[in-house]
Amino acid sequence: MSIPFPVHIPLVEHLGLRLERFADGEAELSLTLDPDVHTNSFKVAHGGLLMMMLDVAMAHAARSRNKDAPDGGPGIVTIEMKTSFMRPGQGTLRAVGAVMHATAKMAFCEGRVLDEAGQICAHATGTFKFLRALPVSGRATQALSRVPLQGDGSD
Repeated sequence: MSIPFPVHIPLVEHLGLRLERFADGEAELSLTLDPDVHTNSFKVAHGGLLMMMLDVAMAHAARSRNKDAPDGGPGIVTIEMKTSFMRPGQGTLRAVGAVMHATAKMAFCEGRVLDEAGQICAHATGTFKFLRALPVSGRATQALSRVPLQGDGSD
């Protein structure tokens, strides 16, 4: 039986991901593939979907470390992610994420997408940064000033 996601993520809800586990530096998601929505031209899970499942599973694993904080803890953003694909994803998929190491500001995670037989379809590692929620609409941005380079560039 799935549990509610701790934060509203419209794309996750739109695609039908279910949160199955969320505790102690681990998270697990599931998704039953809809061939008219989730697949590529070969009729298997689109690689971008697998990457999103990995990203969400790892981020929620990191977020779970602070789930009992009064405000749900800090937000989290993906800094970097590397994904390897092993086999096509078909049927109902599970994405499992776990924190390998965390500091006050960063979490280093790994994740796997498994098919119905428990075979690994994709694996990822990712780096996530904890931060307070920031407003994104209406926020003024300013380009960083460029520092002129010195010397002949050989250093």
